[in-house]
Amino acid sequence: MAVKKFITGNFEEEAVLFPAVKKARRSGYKIHDVFTPFPIHGLDHAMGLRDTSLHTAGFIYGITGTSTALGFITWALTIDWQLNFGGKPFFSLPAWIPIMFELTVLFAAVGMVLTFCYLCQLAPFVKKDHFNPRSTDDTFVMVLECTDKTNEAETLAFLQGLGAKDVQVQHKETGWWLGRYDKDTMRFQKKAEVAAH
Repeated sequence: MAVKKFITGNFEEEAVLFPAVKKARRSGYKIHDVFTPFPIHGLDHAMGLRDTSLHTAGFIYGITGTSTALGFITWALTIDWQLNFGGKPFFSLPAWIPIMFELTVLFAAVGMVLTFCYLCQLAPFVKKDHFNPRSTDDTFVMVLECTDKTNEAETLAFLQGLGAKDVQVQHKETGWWLGRYDKDTMRFQKKAEVAAH
């Protein structure tokens, strides 16, 4: 797991954060993420994020469910165990539509939930570094990722000029891990100290 350097700035109001994100992007800074206590309409476009492909994944999962249902029922009732239901033909597609529909919904729903959890790195016992715990309460946090060309002093001053409070440089683990915060945080801090020297 790699520890990276970031510069964070806390914003007290949404009205200050939104234009700050646009100015940071126009100025060429690499925005790692913006953490807010509630969803902000249009923030994804201001950050330059592309539209999600979750709906495409849902369509693929749904088609997979339909194909699975049709394939299994066809094999079971026309090849493996042919049964005569009230004189209907062995391949009785209209009677199978409810089952195919239910499996379509099941595959799409479960598949999209699992895909969403994977993309957002949500799972039991998964831990991630937090840039500021107040981002889940009452403050907005913009995180800029540092590169080899980043001037820390200039970036700190830039964020303060945009209205950010509590601007600071942080070393954080960007991935996720299984474990406990109290034991693993010290390990990441030591990695950050080594990377800084």
